[in-house]
Amino acid sequence: MTGYLTTHVLDTARGCPAQGLKIALYRVSGNSHRKLAEMQTNADGRTDSPILPQDKFQTGTYELIFFAGDYLRATGQAGEDPLFLDQVPIRFGMSDPQAHYHVPLLLSPYGYSTYRGS
Repeated sequence: MTGYLTTHVLDTARGCPAQGLKIALYRVSGNSHRKLAEMQTNADGRTDSPILPQDKFQTGTYELIFFAGDYLRATGQAGEDPLFLDQVPIRFGMSDPQAHYHVPLLLSPYGYSTYRGS
């Protein structure tokens, strides 16, 4: 089995999945970023397919950008501009070429957390 990457966004302020949140995935090498994918979350707060599927998986350093500000505005949770959270970057490494990496985001208008899920 080859590795792959998935993500999941939960709106902790509303207690539900974050539907319609745009996410971009970049491969990072030094100061260089190369965009690999852009997706939106579905009704379950997940992307419809892995954001980095098995056939494109490589070990290395990556960054997920969660467009939280757009989502918070769309759901009526945004405060005044500038927003406290607009784009949420999560930079992480994937070293096991056979692993399933899952990087969830728990989001509210004034805070977030992440972890390596399963």
